[in-house]
Amino acid sequence: MKSKKSLGMNSKAIEDRSIIRLIVEGEEGSLWGRVEYEDNLIVDEADSIEQLQKQMKQLLLDFHDLDPKSYEFFIEYDLTAFFLEFDFLKMTKIAELSGLNGSLVRQYATGKKHPSAKQAEKIENAVKQLAQQLSDIHIYAR
Repeated sequence: MKSKKSLGMNSKAIEDRSIIRLIVEGEEGSLWGRVEYEDNLIVDEADSIEQLQKQMKQLLLDFHDLDPKSYEFFIEYDLTAFFLEFDFLKMTKIAELSGLNGSLVRQYATGKKHPSAKQAEKIENAVKQLAQQLSDIHIYAR
């Protein structure tokens, strides 16, 4: 298990729980998750993030007797999994905000190409910028 600070989490995280890194990758409409715990690699597949988390918690309980209430997952997505999970986002807008070519971002989303760390960071920053814009929205009702 990692500390929140070493994973780059902010102080809003729950302080009395440990953090376990869950890496999620997408492929052909399904999600694959992996966790490294005590030098063991635990892998599973599911149709949704919620189901994947549930299955991974069960595996950690089965193999390591780890109480699911004692930790939370820090989820990292590859771009295929990200765009599967958040399919309502427009890749064209994400590409525009990140300064990348739209067709290149679509290739990342389908898994035909894989981004460099720098390009992945640009896309992550664009998504966070969009999230900030949305969080600042106020909707008026007449």
